[in-house]
Amino acid sequence: MRINRGAHRVWAYIRSAPGTYVWLAVLFVTTVALHHMSPEFEEEFLRQRSTNIHELSSNPVRVLIASAMWIDGGHWLPYVVLYSVFHAPAERWLGTARWLAVCAAAHVLATLISEGALLWGIRQGMAPASAVDTLDIGVSYALAGVVGVLVYRIPAPWRYVYGFAVLVVYGVPLVTGRTFTDLGHFTSVLIGFACCSLVRVRNPKETAGAPAG
Repeated sequence: MRINRGAHRVWAYIRSAPGTYVWLAVLFVTTVALHHMSPEFEEEFLRQRSTNIHELSSNPVRVLIASAMWIDGGHWLPYVVLYSVFHAPAERWLGTARWLAVCAAAHVLATLISEGALLWGIRQGMAPASAVDTLDIGVSYALAGVVGVLVYRIPAPWRYVYGFAVLVVYGVPLVTGRTFTDLGHFTSVLIGFACCSLVRVRNPKETAGAPAG
């Protein structure tokens, strides 16, 4: 009986955030596919689905969508935890459409801004010309955007503690590493903060102080 109740709760949790877990299912399939590729083929395969400067200049829509369907590194289980902790609560709170809008805004805008900064660096001689083909795939920009928008889910004064912690977590790598991906992650968080107009309060008592969208 306890096993059945536990399974029912897990299934209910999954059903409450369908977009999150469909995305995870897609990532599971693509991750398994990567494990069956040779290292040489995998690198070229992912590069063609990468949001690098070369691919963005020729196939922007295709690679922006495709890059969000693969995980660089092939480790799927950590994303189950991250999606359950951040994406699922955000989707239940905002609704699937608004949650997806935050994900898309963070993924697309942060990609364009970070790759634009990389292109500027190449033209200024601060990065090698070969960087136009840099491998850049994954779901981390969308995740960072959702981490950012969740600041409005937390009642004050803890909201400010959470927001400060998020800025530190994503800001320190930007200051110390200064890579285009660090810039992309920090930009994604700011985009999440800027998505306050998408926030909808469903239960004012539960989310006291959160702005209504």
